[in-house]
Amino acid sequence: MTATLAAKPRLMASGAQQKVLAFASLIVLLLFFSLASPNFLQTANILAILQATSVNGVLAIAATLVIITGGIDLSVGTLMTFTAVIAGVVLTMWGLAMPLGIVAAIAAGAACGFISGSLIARMKIPPFIATLGMMLILKGLSLVISGTKPIYFNDTPSFPLLSTGSLIGAVVPGLPVPNGVLVLFILALVISWVLNRTTLGRYCFALGSNEEAVRLSGVNADGWKVAIYALAGGICGIAGLLIASRLNSAQPALGLGYELDAIAAVVIGGTSLAGGRGSILGTIIGALIMSVLLNGLRIMSVAQEWQTVVTGVIIIAAVYADMLRRRRAG
Repeated sequence: MTATLAAKPRLMASGAQQKVLAFASLIVLLLFFSLASPNFLQTANILAILQATSVNGVLAIAATLVIITGGIDLSVGTLMTFTAVIAGVVLTMWGLAMPLGIVAAIAAGAACGFISGSLIARMKIPPFIATLGMMLILKGLSLVISGTKPIYFNDTPSFPLLSTGSLIGAVVPGLPVPNGVLVLFILALVISWVLNRTTLGRYCFALGSNEEAVRLSGVNADGWKVAIYALAGGICGIAGLLIASRLNSAQPALGLGYELDAIAAVVIGGTSLAGGRGSILGTIIGALIMSVLLNGLRIMSVAQEWQTVVTGVIIIAAVYADMLRRRRAG
C-alpha cells in the first residue's frame, strides 16, 4: 500500500511532464513548418488544421475513455463512418428532420459501444479481438446499408453548417472558427468534467488501475465498463456527424485508419496504454500535433505513403516513451 501511494504522485508528475513535453513539441512543429513553408501560417490553412483536428480530436476523446480503463477500441473509425451512414439514411432516405438524424447517429454509436462493452465485460472477449470484430462488422454494415454508394445531404442544406458554419464568426466577424472546432472544445470540457468530477470518471480510472480491486470492493465493474464503452460510442457518433457535415456526404468506404490517428493522439497526450492514467487536455494537444504534422508534410509535398510511415513511427515512439515513464514511476 505504501509503495502504491508513493508511486501515485510520481505517475501524476510524469503525466504532467508528458503534457508539457507534448505542448512543447506542438510549438516546435508550428515553428518548423512556418519556416519551411510560407503557406503554412495562412488563415485558410490554420482553419483547415483546426477542422481536421475536430474530427480526429473527437475520436481521440472517445479512445481516451476506453484506454484509461486499460482497454482498446479499434472500431472508432468505422463506427464514425457507420453513424454518418445512419444520419444519411434518416435525413436523406427517410426525409426526417435534422434533430432526428443527429439523435439517431449518436444513439447508433452508443448502441454499438454498448455491444462492444458487453462483449468485453460480460463475455470476457479481449478488447483487441472484440473491437477488431466490431470494426469489420461496421465496415460491412456501412456498405450494405448505403448500397456501397455515398449518401449526399443535398436535401438538407443546413446539415453542412454543423461542421463548416461558424457561430463564433457570426458574433466575432474576424474569428471564423468552424463549428466543428467549437463542438470539439465543448465536448473536451464536458468529458474532462466527467472524468474528474463524476462517479463514472472515478471508476474509469479505477478500472484501469486495478480492476480486481474494484470488483472486490463490491462495485459492478462490468456495468461501469459497458457504460464507458457506450459513452465512447456515442462520442464516435458526434465524430460521424462532423465528418459527414464537412464532406456533405456519408462515405461508406471511409473510416479505416482513423483509429490509428486517434490512438496516436491519445498516447502522445500522455494517456497510458496500460490504463489508469490520462487526460483530455493531453489528448487534445496530441490531436493538434497529429493534424499539424500531417498538414505540414502535405504542404511540403511529402508523399502520402511517407506520411503513413511517419504516423507509424510516432505511434511506436509514443508507446515506448509511455513504457519508460511507467518504469521510472515504478
